[in-house]
Amino acid sequence: MNNQLSKSLFIRGLQCHKSLYLHKHNPELKDETSEQQEAVFAVGYEIGDFARQLFPGGKEIPYFNGNYNKQLLLTKSEIDKGASTLYEATFSYDDVLIRADIFKSTKHGWDFYEVKSSASVKDYHYNDIAIQYYVINGAGIHINKAYIVYINNQYVRNGDIEPAKLFNVEDVTAEVKKQQKFVKDELKKMSKMLTGKNAPSIDIGSYCGDPFACDFTGHCWSHIPTPSVFDLCGRIDRFGLYEKGIIKFEEIPLEMLTDRQKLQVKCYLDKEMHIDRRSIKEWLDDLSYPLYFLDFETTALVPIPLFDGTRPYQPVPFQYSLHFINKKDGRLNHTEYLAPAGVDPRKELIEKLIKDIPDNACVLAYHKQFEAAQLESFRKWFPQYAKQIDKIIKNLKDLKDPFKNQHCYHWEMNGSNSLKNVLPAFIPEMGYDGMDITEGMMASNAYLQMFYSKNLAEIRKLRKALIEYCTLDTLAMVKLVEKLKDLAKTGHAVKA
Repeated sequence: MNNQLSKSLFIRGLQCHKSLYLHKHNPELKDETSEQQEAVFAVGYEIGDFARQLFPGGKEIPYFNGNYNKQLLLTKSEIDKGASTLYEATFSYDDVLIRADIFKSTKHGWDFYEVKSSASVKDYHYNDIAIQYYVINGAGIHINKAYIVYINNQYVRNGDIEPAKLFNVEDVTAEVKKQQKFVKDELKKMSKMLTGKNAPSIDIGSYCGDPFACDFTGHCWSHIPTPSVFDLCGRIDRFGLYEKGIIKFEEIPLEMLTDRQKLQVKCYLDKEMHIDRRSIKEWLDDLSYPLYFLDFETTALVPIPLFDGTRPYQPVPFQYSLHFINKKDGRLNHTEYLAPAGVDPRKELIEKLIKDIPDNACVLAYHKQFEAAQLESFRKWFPQYAKQIDKIIKNLKDLKDPFKNQHCYHWEMNGSNSLKNVLPAFIPEMGYDGMDITEGMMASNAYLQMFYSKNLAEIRKLRKALIEYCTLDTLAMVKLVEKLKDLAKTGHAVKA
């Protein structure tokens, strides 16, 4: 049983034999599962359940707490009794056990459907379906067709969800038939590898994150210092350098770097920050008053559209924070919006936002493309407010620019110009440590939890955490502008 594989483990083995070996023999070396990964798993479960509506009335083969023999026997029993549709039908062959998402009888044999939460067919999906074909066929079941079911991200909700429009269904039978010899050969290699006394000697490579981020990264990458060639900004053959033994910044020949990368390396080695006073001043001079600092929080990883007029995985803003200063040297003010639980927030949000932001306001965002994209969505949802929304978009300026363009670079940014890296570098007394919500995915998950909750105490707690997080985002922007004003008075290279 220790060497038995599943379809997910087969994919893991194709990505890296060492990862598969460690999973089987040294699972204690795994990284902790992140909240983002948990959210991805939850999305997969939701999509799998929802796809069953394409073939309603089927019989589910329960998990039985991992009692696979019981699952196998029940699957056989249901087939023998003439079941037309099974969910999670379980089969075993050649020491591989698989559970088919949807298994449907036809007059020509059985069709099986693999459900994916992605909005397109990925290369590894064919391997995923090919191993299932191999096992089901090997178990003596005549297969008619193999299909992949995935999200149609062009579907727009209008009333109740329509499964036939939400999903695309693609026949991949011909492709997976061609892969059967490949599957058999790879299984032999994996079986032999798993009987070894030690993990395969496989060094890190681009496959560590393709097609999935490996959960043994902490173990396999433990010899890589921070920073390293893998932290360089911009384009460069990082693994090419690594294979030559060039890992630390001190070891990198500067002549092979771009100007941006040279600045990053030099600032780190000298523990400096680089200040281009003239460029910062030009950027600051382009600001005007009243000055508004805007940040949206949106849904993420929502495959089933929550509201009419929205598409799968389309971000839907549910919150904003708005700090503002009406005149030069004026008082800092703040307003905000956070949607109530269980309602479509869009109309109320945009109506409050266009009242909160004057027509002549200069509006700052951090990575303004994101805020502009959300405003464009509102423009399509509520064309009656197009004029007001267009004015906000026209007046948007990007606080990220001075950092992205390296007019202002601190060695502790480690090559990144994200707010989460810039803030602690320049405003070390501010940060997200210790907060209940520390990044956007967590905010999205908290909102969805609040959206469906009926527990008032839980709702209050989530609202408090969301408001604290989003408010800090815009307050951080205020403090960074103040910092830029101070730095514009200094020279080009300053010791940190």
